[in-house]
Amino acid sequence: MTKKYNVYGIGNALVDIDVEVKEEFLNEHGIAKGLMTLVDEETQFQLLGAINNKSVGKKSGGSAANTVMAVSQFGGKAFYSCKVANDEFGDFYLNDLSNAGIATNLDNADREDGITGKCLVMVTDDADRTMNTYLGITTSLSVAEVNEEAIKASEYVYLEGYLVASPTAFEAMKLTKKIAEENGVKTSITLSDPSIVEGFKAPFREVIGDSVDLLFCNEEEAMVFTESSDVMDAREKLKEVAKRFVITQGKNGAMIFDGDTFVDIEPYQVNAVDTNGAGDMFAGTFLFGITNGHSYAGSAKLASLASSKVVSQFGPRLSNTAIQDILKDMR
Repeated sequence: MTKKYNVYGIGNALVDIDVEVKEEFLNEHGIAKGLMTLVDEETQFQLLGAINNKSVGKKSGGSAANTVMAVSQFGGKAFYSCKVANDEFGDFYLNDLSNAGIATNLDNADREDGITGKCLVMVTDDADRTMNTYLGITTSLSVAEVNEEAIKASEYVYLEGYLVASPTAFEAMKLTKKIAEENGVKTSITLSDPSIVEGFKAPFREVIGDSVDLLFCNEEEAMVFTESSDVMDAREKLKEVAKRFVITQGKNGAMIFDGDTFVDIEPYQVNAVDTNGAGDMFAGTFLFGITNGHSYAGSAKLASLASSKVVSQFGPRLSNTAIQDILKDMR
């Protein structure tokens, strides 16, 4: 039976604010380069004032949001559960999802007063991205945002790893996975960030439980999670918790385990200017592929090409023209 949605995602709703900075700026303000750091609203406000960059880009974001956005842009059907406030940034976020054709729990919900979360994405000259995130109202994302009917109507659920940092969102992750498993819906999760994996290893293991159908991570996340010193050891250990998985390797491409064998995915050579969203794009394109008739290897090749395009520009999202060009290349 054909499902209404290819992917049901749940994650932090954050308005991404993209800026270019020098590495000296990060050092001056004591910001850990290349990582996602949670900050309070005042810290984020002060950083924006210090940057004073007029070429600020703004998009609806959050890791899982970027992923379901890719699913939708490539022609798939997606649903996204999240939480935004009844404020200007919340209006912007909801409109952005709607314009992308993504169904959401926000469509008919009364939004609470508060502040919509924001992620300050600072891109340095080496194309690395450093994120300072003020979660705002998304810290109270809970089981109330879980949509059981939408989960049942999906082929896959996709759990954003960052949610383990919030006690209420963690419960929402577990409920989403439970509903999926009870209704024959496949489960997937992303490990999201090395520092999150390091700080919340036990919650990750709890939500993954005996296994997930599909796990996404990069090399460092794989090694931190499995407590391995090299990626070859890590990938063997990942077999114990995931039926299939993807390990992205940046400029070296990716490796996938399709349940039987490992497949190395060759990289596409590009001039990287911004790595923000590359992993999210890979996951979204891969999920689109496997839910729309492509093989695991074919889906990974498609995802690798899409990721190479997204790192060669600023921002985590591709234009519809770029999406169509990628699909033509894969025919």
